[in-house]
Formats: sequence, structure tokens, C-alpha cells
Amino acid sequence: MSTKRLDVVTFGETMVLMNPDQALPLDYATSFQKQIGGAESNFSVALSRLGHRCGWISQLGDDPFGYYIQRTVRGEGVDTTGVSFTDAAPTGLFFKERRYGDKMNVYYYRHHSAASYMSKDNLDEDYLTSARYLFFSGITPAISKSCKELTFEAVRIAKKNQMPIIFDTNIRKKLWNSEEEMRDVLNKLAADADYILPGQEEGKALIGTDDPEKIAAFYLEQNPNAVVIVKLGEKGCYYAAKEENGFVKGYKAEKVVDPVGAGDGFAAGFVSGLVKGISLLESLKIANLVGAITVQAGGDVEGYPREKELQGMLQAFENPNQEEVNR
Repeated sequence: MSTKRLDVVTFGETMVLMNPDQALPLDYATSFQKQIGGAESNFSVALSRLGHRCGWISQLGDDPFGYYIQRTVRGEGVDTTGVSFTDAAPTGLFFKERRYGDKMNVYYYRHHSAASYMSKDNLDEDYLTSARYLFFSGITPAISKSCKELTFEAVRIAKKNQMPIIFDTNIRKKLWNSEEEMRDVLNKLAADADYILPGQEEGKALIGTDDPEKIAAFYLEQNPNAVVIVKLGEKGCYYAAKEENGFVKGYKAEKVVDPVGAGDGFAAGFVSGLVKGISLLESLKIANLVGAITVQAGGDVEGYPREKELQGMLQAFENPNQEEVNR
């Protein structure tokens, strides 16, 4: 049993999500559900539902939206000790637009948000190192210069304290000043990570290829001791480490309702396996299944499974005829 207070700690921006009830152009939508969305809080909620202790560091506006986000995340069992409030800037906001099928547009109102003013001062080294693992995404360093400095400082602290680092590249091109800066910053962060989780298209943006094996080879050349996991959507994932590699087949979702948040769920499923100490291959099976479950519900966090539900679905997939045998 670990003596650490938390299994994982993470940091990043969460916004209020206005999710339309109608599949219409946003200028015609008239009613919305108020929800929350943000890669790191999505990850935290998903990990908490799988029975793990996760801490989330962020900054929210001292406003009703900020209170709503903190209450929601804390209510999911995530530790919000590292969350601060400011009256100098508002909580961020974004809207989804569903036009047809599972196609979705997202409109952000996060410029000069409360979270964009986070800095190294938001990090408490004792709190950060109270966790076994550090997780972060490529969104936070793109939000602002001070958030980029915060990200590199968190990595420095983790490395100094020999904390394993998990990095989900999670590209948002609109947040970067240039693609050159994006590639430079994210590839530097990847070089310091122990576990690197790029998507196939993110690999193309960062190193110029969407070939999973070439993406993994690039990052292993930077850090031979790393584990690289390339997310392939419904096809599953490809993984590579110093002594093993291979493809892990995905699980087909019965119906895709909302694809946003699936990658964060995938990351949480994988990290759940790490925390439990199970094999890399089994951890990735969990990751694939969490991702497939997530897309079948509306909203960023609503579809994440609880541990009992996940284990039942894993058994059903692994032993499809078990129900017949038990009759």
C-alpha cells in the first residue's frame, strides 16, 4: 500500500460547457445544458470513478461558474485542495455545436480566463509530490506564457523528486501562436516524460507522420526508457517500449453520441492500470474500453464508467459466451 496521499496529481483549465439540446447550427440553438469540460478535470473525474485518489490544481473565477465547477469536480471525489479563486478574471466558457451525426464544433471563450493567469505560484511542491504520478496535457502550456512556465516547473519538480510523468499531447492548435512553437514546446515536454500519449493525428502535427510505429520510434529516440502509446481511436492503440511493442485492438461503441472526452477517459483507464500495477497490455485494454464507453453519453464527463461497471464489461468482452455457460 502506497504511503502517498494521492495516486495522481494534475493541473489545467476547466470551463463551463454549454451543451445544446438541439442538433442545430449554434445561432439557431435556443436551449442548453450546463456541464463542465476540461482535459485534466475530465481525466481526474474518470480516474476517481475507477476508485483512485486524484488531485486537481487549477484557478477559477470568483464567480458562480467557478463555484459550480469546483463543487462538481469535488463532488466526483477529486481532491480540490490545489484549486484557487480569483476576482481578477472570469471562469472560462465554451459551447458545443452538433450539426449532424457525431460531428461536432466547439467554440471557446477562454481568452484572459482565470486559469490563463495561473503561474508557478499556483504550485505547492509538497502537494504536488504527495502523489505517486504527475499527469498533464499539452493544452495547459498553450493557454498562456505563465501557464507554459507552470508546466515546465511542474515537470522540473517531478523529475527532481523522481515522480513518473505521464504526458498526453492533446493538441489545440487554435491556442498556439504558431505551429513551430507548438512542436518545440510539446516535443520538449515529451522528452522529459516517462509515458507519452499522442494521438495519431497529433503525431502528424508534431513530427510529420501519422504512422504509429514511426511516432513511437521518434519519442523513444528522445528517451529510450519511455513508454509511448499512440491512440488510434476506435481501432485501439499502438504501444512501444524498450523491450516490447504491439497493437491493442479497440472496442466498438454501439453508438457515438459525443466524442469529446474519450481521449481523457483513455488516459484515465491507462493510468488506472499503472496505479494498480497490472501489465502494460492489460492497462491498455482498460484504456480502450473506457474510451469506447465514454463516447456513448453526452457531455465531457458524464459517460465515464465506475470500476464495477468497467470490470463487468471487460469480462463480457473477454468471455462473450459466459452468460450462456452460467444458465
